[in-house]
Amino acid sequence: MRLLVVGSIALDSVKTPFGEAKEVLGGSATYFSTAASYFTDVSVVAVVGSDFPEEHYALLKEKNIDLRGLERVKGETFRWVGEYGFDLNEAHTIATELNVFQSFEPKVPEEYKDIDYVFLANIDPEIQLSVLEQVNRPKLVACDTMNYWIEGKFEALKKLLKRVDILIINESEAREFTKEPNLVKAADIILSYGLKYLIIKRGEYGALMFGDSSIFHAPAYPLEFVYDPTGAGDSFAGGFMGYISNTDNMSEDAIRQAIVFGSVMASYNVEAFSLDRLKNLEYSAIKERFKEFKRLTHFEDL
Repeated sequence: MRLLVVGSIALDSVKTPFGEAKEVLGGSATYFSTAASYFTDVSVVAVVGSDFPEEHYALLKEKNIDLRGLERVKGETFRWVGEYGFDLNEAHTIATELNVFQSFEPKVPEEYKDIDYVFLANIDPEIQLSVLEQVNRPKLVACDTMNYWIEGKFEALKKLLKRVDILIINESEAREFTKEPNLVKAADIILSYGLKYLIIKRGEYGALMFGDSSIFHAPAYPLEFVYDPTGAGDSFAGGFMGYISNTDNMSEDAIRQAIVFGSVMASYNVEAFSLDRLKNLEYSAIKERFKEFKRLTHFEDL
């Protein structure tokens, strides 16, 4: 099965207590598609400027990511400058330059319109809705959002959720959306919009999945070194959706396994800046860390 992602491709400048990287490849669609490419065929709809480095384009092609939906237009590519302190769960945005992304109106190519699995990365919910108008009855749609859209486009976001199967957000966004500090209660409110599942990312504390009558928790993988958490959430979503697309299985057991594979991809992503860790992975390493996750959470009922 094929997987479609609509989101951003950016040039990031990031500083953490453990290093710094300037003008490196980033963006939600970039991290998502790279992580997902280890599991399934991925197609991207995004926009970059005329200044987008050819080596970044070549890297995505090397991962067999379908870039026929990537527009290259006159102007400068979206840029983000951020910094992290020792609390790596919180990014401090120094500068955001939307550039060509500011006027981005996704155009889904004809050959993408029948793709069964769709992920709408963190962009304006009105634009996310416009993408759903261009595709033909996908089997499963998942999306991401952020506080900015919750505050500024709440009605559009509620409309979007009625057409989405899975929402993937972090815990501050869940609380912002519902004005409810308790995540279990917040999940009940969000699921009432018609979602099948809600996944709440909790950074170093793992991820929570809520369904109609079940809750599942996957821990984060305990790492000795974390260099850059940028793109971890998008890498999680890429692993998650990539696994589901690969298996073409939307049962709850498959969703739970997909969450662990998402956690695996996020854990590799944070081990280096930009795509420096993700781009050179072997699938055998992904499977081995998946097994380590299983060992990490296993216990006997004595």
